[in-house]
Amino acid sequence: MGNIWDIKGRYKAAMNNEIRGDRSVQGGGFAPSHVNTIDYFQVSTTGDATDFGDLSESRGPYSFGESGSSTRAIFGGGYTPSVIATIDYVTYSSTGNASDFGDTTGGRVSMAQCSNNTRGIFAGGWPGSNPRSNVIDYITIASVGNAVDFGDATYGRSGSAGFASDTRAVFAGGGVTGGVGPSAIDYVTLASTGNAADFGDLNSAEELHTGLSDGTTGLWAGGNRDIRIEKVTIASTGDGSDWADLLASVGSPASGSNATRGVVTGGTTPSLSNVIQYLTFDEQGDTTDFGDLTQARQGLSGNSSGHGGIDIDILQRPSVNYMPGSGRAMWLGGGTPSAQNVIQSIHITTLGNAFDFGDLASTSIQGIGASSVTRGLVCGGAPGVDTIESIELASQGKAADFGNLTDARALLAAASSFTRAVCAGGTDAVNVIDYVTIATAANAADFGDLTDARFALYGCGSTTRAVYGGGMSPSNVNIIDYSTIASTGDATDFGDLNNSPEEVSATSSSTRGVWGGGRTPTLLNVLDFVTIASTGDATDFGDLTVARRNLGATSNRLRGVFAGGEASPANSNVIDYITIASTGDAADFGDLLAITVQIQAAVSDSHGGL
Repeated sequence: MGNIWDIKGRYKAAMNNEIRGDRSVQGGGFAPSHVNTIDYFQVSTTGDATDFGDLSESRGPYSFGESGSSTRAIFGGGYTPSVIATIDYVTYSSTGNASDFGDTTGGRVSMAQCSNNTRGIFAGGWPGSNPRSNVIDYITIASVGNAVDFGDATYGRSGSAGFASDTRAVFAGGGVTGGVGPSAIDYVTLASTGNAADFGDLNSAEELHTGLSDGTTGLWAGGNRDIRIEKVTIASTGDGSDWADLLASVGSPASGSNATRGVVTGGTTPSLSNVIQYLTFDEQGDTTDFGDLTQARQGLSGNSSGHGGIDIDILQRPSVNYMPGSGRAMWLGGGTPSAQNVIQSIHITTLGNAFDFGDLASTSIQGIGASSVTRGLVCGGAPGVDTIESIELASQGKAADFGNLTDARALLAAASSFTRAVCAGGTDAVNVIDYVTIATAANAADFGDLTDARFALYGCGSTTRAVYGGGMSPSNVNIIDYSTIASTGDATDFGDLNNSPEEVSATSSSTRGVWGGGRTPTLLNVLDFVTIASTGDATDFGDLTVARRNLGATSNRLRGVFAGGEASPANSNVIDYITIASTGDAADFGDLLAITVQIQAAVSDSHGGL
């Protein structure tokens, strides 16, 4: 049956890097004019690279080192021949042209580039005039938006190169005004911000080299048409040591890696090179021929989906059995505009299109979702029903009857903890809040009242507090209320949303709630957020990829997802995602099934209330 049923086989696959990301993409460069070409290949194999797509413009990214998350590759800055600040990204799992991510804090070329699975940094560079820059920028890779200041390198330089573990970024060498600069190695802690600290020194001053790592060992290769490869241990500090040699001296190459193997690509020898060469991290030795790029070039930029900055422990491994709390999300029912009974599902930690999970017991539109780790509920709906249906999140199949609300209504809000779901408001502008114990099928009981009777609002929450925002009463309102889930009683005023949206959606981590979309009556793409444990008005988070209303939102506490909705003049099948702890615009996750729905209930096994 294959390794899916073979636990030993799955373990071997993990150890052999068959589960962790393995794709490397190499973009841009000079050949001899600037190019927009992106190549790709699998690091664990050998052979020639294949065309992936194009950057947004022809340029030498000249960002030395490896970067990207397990799902996205990042290309920052460059030369066109003017110095630019553009950041592009591509998704490893697909092929195609790059999309705009945002800009670095200023146009620079020849920066050091490195990342873990969450945050990428660009260090130093040449801003088009002297002196060289000591700026360190950072981005949150899962979102889009402009880079933010991180701190400063120990000195201004360009042509340095970097790599990372899951916690630390290290970059070294570079040139200063008048020639090759000091041999200093700097490091920063990726989860924080601040100025770089001294790590040690290279054997000699070097620039225009590249960096690669397996998460433990960091290597710098080439530079100034150099043949040397130097090594450091990322978790420690100290000087570099001679490790091995490249096939030939090469300057301005790029790199990529997985957990066991690193590659060095292109460069100048001094003629332009298309050579890909590889090494094995735990077998000290000179590089071996891998294959060729699609064209010879130097100054290209490398990314890989399994490089050393990506901690294998955070990646979801395939499993024979579904694991409760691992990130399963579902959208239940909805309208096309006619009511549907379809249940669509995704795994929030990955990217990709939704798949069919099963069916509701009856068609549903304008209902609301709530869930524990194991059970999802669909409460209420049009044309004003009091039914509650339940679905077991671990098993595909049909929903079952759970009980009834205290009052028949649609377009209500909900939030839930491990044990209890609360449902608030709804048509026709009622202030009712009722609750159920999710583990026990039964009718809802009265909880209390909202501060203002309204419908078309949306709720989210933490493990202790439910918050309900927006709605219509009968005109649009920006009200945010909250209640304590474990108790009963009337809701309390929390603050206001930036807009006054109806038909909005919301999702949360355990600390932060984010509302998205809706209409005022203009369709909105706005994302607002609040800190759930406090009170106060919402703050701007960013924008959805598409302005729309009546979308369904949920989360796995780290990542929020927004799906479907009405994006005039038709329903949307778009699934967006955000990293809740950061701010920035949403990014594309994938698509719903061919049945594109709005006003659907959303649940997950790991949202902010769990």
